[in-house]
Formats: sequence, structure tokens, C-alpha cells
Amino acid sequence: MNRRNFLTLTGTFTGGSLLLPDFLYSFGSQNNLVLGEQCVVFVQLNGGNDGLNTFIPFEDALYYDLRPKIAISKNEILTSAKGMAFHPALKGFASMQQSGDLSVIQNVGYPNPVRSHFRSQEIWQTAPTNQEYLNDGWLGRYLDLQCKEHQPTAGINIDSIDNLALKGEEPNSITVKDPNRFITKNKQENDSQLSANPQLDFVRKIANSVIEGSDDIQKALSKSAASDVVYPKTGLAKNLEWISKLIKGNLNSKVYYTSLGGFDTHDNQLSIHKNKLTDLNDAVFGFYQDLKKSQQLQNVTIVVFSEFGRRVKDNGRGTDHGTAAPMFIIGGNNRGEIIGKNPNLSDLDNGDLKHEIDFRSVYASLLKNKLEFDSSQIGIRNKALEGLF
Repeated sequence: MNRRNFLTLTGTFTGGSLLLPDFLYSFGSQNNLVLGEQCVVFVQLNGGNDGLNTFIPFEDALYYDLRPKIAISKNEILTSAKGMAFHPALKGFASMQQSGDLSVIQNVGYPNPVRSHFRSQEIWQTAPTNQEYLNDGWLGRYLDLQCKEHQPTAGINIDSIDNLALKGEEPNSITVKDPNRFITKNKQENDSQLSANPQLDFVRKIANSVIEGSDDIQKALSKSAASDVVYPKTGLAKNLEWISKLIKGNLNSKVYYTSLGGFDTHDNQLSIHKNKLTDLNDAVFGFYQDLKKSQQLQNVTIVVFSEFGRRVKDNGRGTDHGTAAPMFIIGGNNRGEIIGKNPNLSDLDNGDLKHEIDFRSVYASLLKNKLEFDSSQIGIRNKALEGLF
């Protein structure tokens, strides 16, 4: 990890600029030593994405029996393999899998599933052992240990709100909606001091939610090669375009995070879900093409997930909160496989899918294979999922 680079980036961006002691700013401004390391990009689908209508068990007659109002017709699906198919809005996902760049992990969840959006998101973001409440996120704990010599920003959340997954004991991540608003630290700021009280300065650093090393953000954006990929004009696409620019500009953050909401499809699901999956597909596929053309795809692993799936049987016009669902892993030299058994619609738990793969096993694999880190150090005891990389 490029600690000098990260030292200049800490806090949560809200506008303005944070002043550091001169010796810290000078240390953080030294030339970078390491370039081109692995990073992981998370795309969180908020609301509970309907996995059964995303990656569809179209050869199972029960799928159509249990979903008479919202099942996707066999005439529309994009056939994949092993009796599964993608939703017709996911042409880019199907193409990435055909190219060997997308793995599907089936039936991902956790024991004793919770159907509350907030609590289930919290469980995914903190990765507790027994659903205990934790104050810090799993990525925040990783960054605390990986960056323990300093307090750098190793994670970037492109969003309008902070993400618990990145929260640690130290301010190792930033949340920013528009990286263009990062400003350059000028001489007047260099010569200024916040106070004579280091503790007060630290509190102000957190409270003001600002960027210490905005020079490096601007340098990364300026060094990023122009892309001939035209991103859609959507919020998710813009966020992923920013992430692509920061990666190509050698910012060297280890973790990037963003989200897409609107997946709570209790009613009018066919139309709403199609629109949301189109948004997801077009944004992620544009990001994928951009990374592939710039020869960055092998260094970037994209993870797409939701806090839970939906119930197997429809409620007439939609679906209610469920349990297990698929995860999608793109890039990072993954094996491009379908991992796990097809959803078993004849063996349900009170109308819900039984999870077969624990999401913490996926996290353990990402930490081990992409970030070269032992997941047990942050309390994840699950064995790393095999066959992913």
C-alpha cells in the first residue's frame, strides 16, 4: 500500500479544506513509491434486489408456478449456463460472463436471516460472527490494520452519505459525491494553524469533514487518460466513471464503494426492476469496458451485491423481503464461473431460499486473493470461498 499517498487523503468531504501540521503535509506530499496495486470496487444494491428475476432458474418449472405474475418469459431471457439465465436488461452482464470476466455466486446469505433493510445492510457491512452489533465496518477494520502506521485514506466512497462498511477506529476513508470539487491546498493554508491543541485539531478534522491531500486527487484526475467509452448519464454511471478516473490516475486506493437504490419492489416490480437493472447493467458495463481498454481490469475486482433477495412466491404485482440472492464478481482475473447450486425452489425455509454460501466467505476470498490479507485478523472466521479466483 502506498502510505505516503494515503497520508494526504483523510476525512469525509463536505467542501472546504483541512489544515495539517506542516511536517505531516510534507511527508504526505513526497513522491509515490508504488503504482498499480490491486483494488476492489463495491456496488451495493439497496432495497433488496430480487435475485430470482436477476439470475433466473428458467429450467425449473416451479419458478413459473410460484411467480405467475412476475416470472420472466423464456422468450426474453439471456441464457447463460447450468439452467440459469440473465434478465433481458443485463446484456452487458451476459457479455462479461461469456468473455470469462464475470463469476456468479449463487444463494449467498447468512444464518438466521434478517428482513429489515437497515439491520441486514448493517450485517453485510460489519460482518459480525453471530449477528452481534459492531461499531466498525469490515473494510474499516481491514484498513485500520493495513494502514496502522499512519491515518491515511485508503478507501473512497463515491456517494452522498457515509458507508458503515468503511468505518474504522481511524479516519481511513473519505465520502465524496463529486471529486471535481476537491481543491488544491494553497500557500495561505500551508501557513495557517487550527489551534494549539492537537486534540481539538483532530476533532475539527472529523467535524469539518474535509480533505487533507486534495492535491493528489487533482493529480490523479489530471493524469487519468481520456476514455473513449461513453458512460450513461445516470448517477451510478457517473460514480463509476469517477472511480475509473481515480484508478487510471494512480490514486492507489485499496477500496472504492458506491451504491444504487430503488430495489424494494413490493409493487409494480416488472417495470421498476427492469429500469433498475438497466441502470445497473449500463453503468457497470461501461465501467468494465473502460477498465478493459485501459488494461486495468486485471487489477480491479468489481463486487455487486444486495442486503437480501426477495421471497420466492410473488405477492401479485411484486415480491416481499426474502433471504439469499446471487453476488456478481467482475474482473480481477476471476475464473468466470457459476459457483454454487441453482436455487432449490422445492426446499424452502418458510417460503424463502436457503442460503448455501455465506457472504463472509466471499469477503475472506477477496481479502486473501485480492488484498493479500488474513481475514481472521478482522474477526471473519469463515473459510475463503474456493473457485472464485
